Amino acid sequence: MVMTARRTVPATDLHWMQRALDLAARARGRVAPNPAVGAVLVRDGRLVGEGMTEPPGGAHAEIVALRQAGDRARGATLYVILEPCAHYGRTPPCVDALIAAGIARAVIALRDPYPAVDGRGIRRLVEAGVAVELGLAAGPAAAINAGFLKRIRRGLPEVTAKFAVSLDGKIATHTGHSRWITGDAARREGHRLRDTHDAIMVGVGTVLADDPLLTTRLPAEACGAGGPHHPLRVVVDSLARTPPEAAMLRPGVPGQTVIATTAAAPRERVAALRAAGAAVLPLPARDGRVDLEALLRCLAARGVNSVLVEGGGTLLGALCDAGLIDRVVAFIAPALIGGRAAPGPLGGEGVPTMDAALRLRDVEWRQVGADLLVAGRLQPIAGLEDG
Repeated sequence: MVMTARRTVPATDLHWMQRALDLAARARGRVAPNPAVGAVLVRDGRLVGEGMTEPPGGAHAEIVALRQAGDRARGATLYVILEPCAHYGRTPPCVDALIAAGIARAVIALRDPYPAVDGRGIRRLVEAGVAVELGLAAGPAAAINAGFLKRIRRGLPEVTAKFAVSLDGKIATHTGHSRWITGDAARREGHRLRDTHDAIMVGVGTVLADDPLLTTRLPAEACGAGGPHHPLRVVVDSLARTPPEAAMLRPGVPGQTVIATTAAAPRERVAALRAAGAAVLPLPARDGRVDLEALLRCLAARGVNSVLVEGGGTLLGALCDAGLIDRVVAFIAPALIGGRAAPGPLGGEGVPTMDAALRLRDVEWRQVGADLLVAGRLQPIAGLEDG
């Protein structure tokens, strides 16, 4: 029998599930196309094993925890943020190993919507006599794996728009100068966002104006598991205007770069980018530019769960107009730039009236150094629309 999480939850269950959530958070950005999962095994009130998802081909969180626990797993309680898998993929089913180890109870945050799992893991545990409780910390677990949930349910990655603005809403001066609007602490926070995402996306205008590396530059202690993660770089560049000598394409720069183009891109430019080491991805055009939904679906098909979009205003505006942004992270600096020609963070068509303005939900406000971070969702997490 499967029970949903009880209204009054023992503090010990909350404590151990929080530990599983913390482990999962350390795996974000490193395990796509898999979800980031944390698992904890507890027997007689003591931790006997714990683990997080390893990179693709490695062990799942439950297996890492079982290896630590050994014989102590018999009679233990499993705390895990996602339903254990019940199918053969790159690795054998976790549920078989859990049953063989003799666990007595499983506290599971979320059911896994992946078609080969989707309740089968829970059913197998129940049939084996394991007491299963479902739903504890479902919201936080879904937030950690919002991209995985959206990709499985809708064939799209989760898209987070990130930008930094002055107090008067500018992202650069009228001359185009933008370094730096925010302070060191906010920029470190931006690199932490890169560390937890599978891909980072910019428009070609940002490449031409700023020549960014788009790598993650953080000390190891500020990163998730295994040190800095460098997300897949995606440049939206309909006409292949990215210079082959761009900083992100230099030899030795970690990570991979994909240039999304259309059939209108000159062949010689495409050839030069490929020669420089970029993967060129030809896509359908919409209104003369890369079809952004087609691009996102292509990334999802490659197993990308989460995309961080850092600009510029043309790309962010187009994504916003198309309803393709799920989450926003904005840094607001206590500075005034002014200038009628100074750009803002969102281009595109925009909304015609204030009552049509897109409002964030689940809003977070906090100070980061001298700057203010405002974050929230434009779209609910897939599958938790009523949550």
